[in-house]
Amino acid sequence: MRTLAKWHIWLGWLVGVPIAMWLATGLFMVSRPIDEVRGNHLRIEGEAVPLKMPGSSLATEEANLREMRIVMQGGRTVAVLTDMDGLVSRVDVATGAAIPALDAAAARALVTAQVIGGDKVERVTLFPADRTPFDFRRPLAVWQVALADGTNVYVGRDTGEIEAVRTRWWRAFDFAWGLHIMYLSEREDTSHPVLIVFAALSLAGALIGCVLMFRRRRARPAPAPPAA
Repeated sequence: MRTLAKWHIWLGWLVGVPIAMWLATGLFMVSRPIDEVRGNHLRIEGEAVPLKMPGSSLATEEANLREMRIVMQGGRTVAVLTDMDGLVSRVDVATGAAIPALDAAAARALVTAQVIGGDKVERVTLFPADRTPFDFRRPLAVWQVALADGTNVYVGRDTGEIEAVRTRWWRAFDFAWGLHIMYLSEREDTSHPVLIVFAALSLAGALIGCVLMFRRRRARPAPAPPAA
């Protein structure tokens, strides 16, 4: 026990300062919401205006579009369109023809072609935008392609692209992150009262421990010899 106590003291000297530093910087980082740190609260949001592309074969004015991305899919140029209501669709840029949403077979084929081990599919499930799984957490209609190794690959039904890959390690990491920020329900808010209070208490405890490391222990008096 004396040896363990000695090692405990030396380890305290070694890690005490880094622990206090981690706690202090952690308290600083959680003290303000991340949106304020990024300056999002300073942005003045203007009124959303539909895209206008005169002369385009995509008919953007009729579609009332908010956003358009040009990507290559299957060897052809595809426009991924998002309208003012958030609905997503695809159009062949060369012809202007609408591309149908992916079915289960197309989602499976995409995962097989673009994910290692994607040919070992256990099931394919469609989730609407308002009921996506917790490990996806985005308002987008997706096919969940579950692989044999526990990986979930999410393919956008309307985007025709792989939107996310969630391995078992990712889900374990996500759970650990929720515990780390003490917010298991959503696992997004890194600045809330419970976390701030416990971070402050932990920092205070670490600083007190560092101060106590300088306190000298009084030597215990030697036991008296037994009476004759």
